[in-house]
Amino acid sequence: MTLHTPKITGADGRPVIRQLDEAAINRIAAGEVVERPASAVKELVENALDAGASRIQVDIADGGKTLIRVTDDGCGMTAEDLPLALSRHATSKIDGSDLLDIRSFGFRGEALPSLGAVGRLVITSRAGGEAAQIGCEGSRITPVRPAALTRGTVVELRDLFFATPARLKFLRSDRAEMQAVTEVIRRLAMAEPQVGFTLRDVSGGEARVLFRADPASGDLFDALHSRLSTVIGRDFTDNALRIDAERDGLRLQGYAALPTYSRGSSAQQYLFVNGRPVLDRMLYGALRAAYFDVLSRDRHPAAVLNLIADPQRVDVNVHPAKAEVRFREPDAARSLIITALKSALTGAGHRASSTVGAATLQAIRPVYQMDRHSQPTLARAFAFQSPQTFAGLAEAPMAPAFAPPREEETQSNDEHPLGAARAQLHENYIVAQTATGIVIVDQHAAHERLVYERLKRQLAETGVKAQALLIPEIVDLSPADAARLLDAAPALAEVGLTVEPFGGSAVAIREVPAVLGQVNGEALIRDILDELADSGDSTLVRARIDAILSRMACHGSVRSGRQMRPEEMNALLREMEATPLSGQCNHGRPTYVELSLHDIERLFGRR
Repeated sequence: MTLHTPKITGADGRPVIRQLDEAAINRIAAGEVVERPASAVKELVENALDAGASRIQVDIADGGKTLIRVTDDGCGMTAEDLPLALSRHATSKIDGSDLLDIRSFGFRGEALPSLGAVGRLVITSRAGGEAAQIGCEGSRITPVRPAALTRGTVVELRDLFFATPARLKFLRSDRAEMQAVTEVIRRLAMAEPQVGFTLRDVSGGEARVLFRADPASGDLFDALHSRLSTVIGRDFTDNALRIDAERDGLRLQGYAALPTYSRGSSAQQYLFVNGRPVLDRMLYGALRAAYFDVLSRDRHPAAVLNLIADPQRVDVNVHPAKAEVRFREPDAARSLIITALKSALTGAGHRASSTVGAATLQAIRPVYQMDRHSQPTLARAFAFQSPQTFAGLAEAPMAPAFAPPREEETQSNDEHPLGAARAQLHENYIVAQTATGIVIVDQHAAHERLVYERLKRQLAETGVKAQALLIPEIVDLSPADAARLLDAAPALAEVGLTVEPFGGSAVAIREVPAVLGQVNGEALIRDILDELADSGDSTLVRARIDAILSRMACHGSVRSGRQMRPEEMNALLREMEATPLSGQCNHGRPTYVELSLHDIERLFGRR
């Protein structure tokens, strides 16, 4: 409900329309542009970037509540420019003739007057001649006076929201506000890898560097790779794929991580449009869609992507903080992101994240002689090593845990990235020897991905081949599940699974995909029902079919607990090497772990 109690009324009690003064207008504009200290930092740093700065230093005190100082070596401003800079809608970045041809971060001319309306603002700048300084406190501008400055601009904002103290109550702790400022600097540092950034906390009079990124050299991708190693970390860049694709006048550049480097949240997703950091739901949805069949729903891809488009095809003037954009052809932008990422992931083949092997090494703890084990543990160990006899049974040679390598297999180590199979442990893990170490493969997860890719390939080429059952399998379901399954019957038929009503709420399975072999029909149906319930009715038909294929692949893959012959294990390894995306299962988990001989020798103290 709206409170109808106007503050401005006439003699008869009727609301009166009046023109607000300049100070009130600036404070209202500040409410849109400056939500918190991080918003002020963003506006000031973007101004420095638009001025052509090569180094930017940001000093913060008390989370930005008492001090924000941005120093740059850009082109600077003259004494005549300074009063105009504090006027609303005065800017050097556009001439107003075409608001769809914006090639700079800022363009509205609202940031500085808005900051001067809610804080104590001082600007010192030099552009070739003498340096000059101007101040603004609560929208009251002080006269321009001479100052001392070598080059560039220094913008100092103290006591943010002193003119609107009610806004201070909505700010979070100093630590939370500082984290928000750091995130803003990190995003802008990724957008401009050739520019140096330094963020310092000067609370209490002591300067403490929170973030530093020196200017990166080289071409775009070399500079971006170096900057991302600094901002996100080497783990990301070591496991990221280079993205450079162009179509329909749009270009996508950046790095996207392997599926096995997935995160528990979307914190490592950074998207830019023409170098501008954006939080656009359409773009993030496209990123998620590209990883649809290689990640489970609770995992998130990591990526840093810049979508480059003609400014005439992108409207950046649709959000007060310029955090969202609007595309003239949104489908073209979405399609480019999905196809470029899928192509890169497919081209990665069986490659898996190196962090998987590192995590495995961290989990391995060498057992030294000084480690004391309990008596039950020692007893079990001795019993395991002692000879065993079986009464009433003829002694039979046991299969060796590790098959001795044959000469031709030893030679093949150099030829095959995943090496030659040497053993199967716990009827689930294949141990293979490579030229540089060993590989441990999860046979069920690996084969599940192989079957899934095989089903998708069949569907795209000739359709999934179906195998008719001699005796249809009848499955009793609830009325709601039966209705949901029969609604999806046309999509199921496309993937080789034919179901028909069989009276009441029962259904009959008449055909199953031939690639699955013998399957438990009831278990398959119930898994597909779970998938249909998870995906909902809004999911696209193509996505629903892929999700169903993923469920089917699980039923058609080698099960855990099955013993495999050496030739079967090697065949699985060879197919993994030839199949795209085989480095992770359908849920994004790694299908194999690779340990280098160098790391293994370090575990045993040989290095």
